[in-house]
Amino acid sequence: MSTAKKLVILDRDGVINHDADEFIKSPDEWHAITGSLEAIARLNQAGYRVVVATNQSGVGRGLFDMATLNAIHLKMHQAAAAFGARIDAVFFCAHTAHDNCNCRKPKPGMLQMIIERFNIEPAVTPVVGDAQRDLAAGAALGFPVHLVLTGKGRATYEAGALPSGTKVHQDLWAFTLDFLANSTV
Repeated sequence: MSTAKKLVILDRDGVINHDADEFIKSPDEWHAITGSLEAIARLNQAGYRVVVATNQSGVGRGLFDMATLNAIHLKMHQAAAAFGARIDAVFFCAHTAHDNCNCRKPKPGMLQMIIERFNIEPAVTPVVGDAQRDLAAGAALGFPVHLVLTGKGRATYEAGALPSGTKVHQDLWAFTLDFLANSTV
């Protein structure tokens, strides 16, 4: 019998909420993708904890401050709760690419922090993203990686060069249905 902890790691922009080329800079700009909050609720109902891992370089670029980022995440948590969904934690990197940190995806530092905090087994913990950097970070640590075609997902898919074993889904809802139907944990 497996003792693996049931957890799913999601990117934020383009997976849970609509993305914007100029960043999501305020709570008013945060809008859930249809079906995404219901998908999180369904994962919760199946016993999975949900954690978000998101690059938020808008903070490092001075486009918005930490109080604003916290307000955006508060809106996300409240919107999720309205659907009976719970996001257990939000991990984020506020650095820019020029900072050369280890936590900014595609580097795996943020996911390593999640492994340590939640004591999870990467091999049975899916990482869901819409960009190559999400998939690369997950694949670097042996997570099963899933691409959704929302946000930047379609362009990511068309660009090719996905990590070996990447599974592709229309959106977070489709991922959830497929993942739960095939889950053995």
